[in-house]
Amino acid sequence: MTVLLTGFEPFDGAAVNPSWEAVKLVPGVRAVQLPCVFGRALEHLRAAVLEHDPAVVVCVGQAGGRPDVTVERVAVNIDDARIPDNAGRQPIDEPVVPGGPAAYFATLPVKACAAAARTAGVPASVSQSAGTFVCNHVFYGLMHLIATERPGIRGGFVHVPFAPEQVLGRAGPSMPVTMVAEALTAIVAAAVSVEGDLRLVGGSLH
Repeated sequence: MTVLLTGFEPFDGAAVNPSWEAVKLVPGVRAVQLPCVFGRALEHLRAAVLEHDPAVVVCVGQAGGRPDVTVERVAVNIDDARIPDNAGRQPIDEPVVPGGPAAYFATLPVKACAAAARTAGVPASVSQSAGTFVCNHVFYGLMHLIATERPGIRGGFVHVPFAPEQVLGRAGPSMPVTMVAEALTAIVAAAVSVEGDLRLVGGSLH
């Protein structure tokens, strides 16, 4: 079974992006780096899906400020960029896919994936929002591709914390890239093997 993992190039002046650094360490998968650019990221994702014909796709991005690995539940059809992307684009209140549904749910077993990461010794939870920057753009684009063209694919998105070197000299949570890679390895195993999902508490109050 072919599994495709994607991570992002660095953005917002950073020297590294832990999503890509961790994805490169996961064994037995096809790893592809996406540009942190609206539109272009989806072009690269589509090309990777066509090239590798995966059964499972997990896109991974950085969520600075989050303390744990978060498996995203829902992608929304909106681009609303707080900062410019790496090409200087900053869409405000624009749809990812004009005329597309308001939202898509991940087709990964999100609670089982988060539980698998925790079993591997890595803090993890289910997240209800992937934001409105390029991460959500890619997540929504992936799910739209699955819904309209590739219904056999299981797909979703995972956010990871800053790497330790990104928070030197300032307060903030971080996680070693090797630990993130362990979480992603467990998440991939759950995505491949778990049918349905676990009935566990995974919601939030806000």
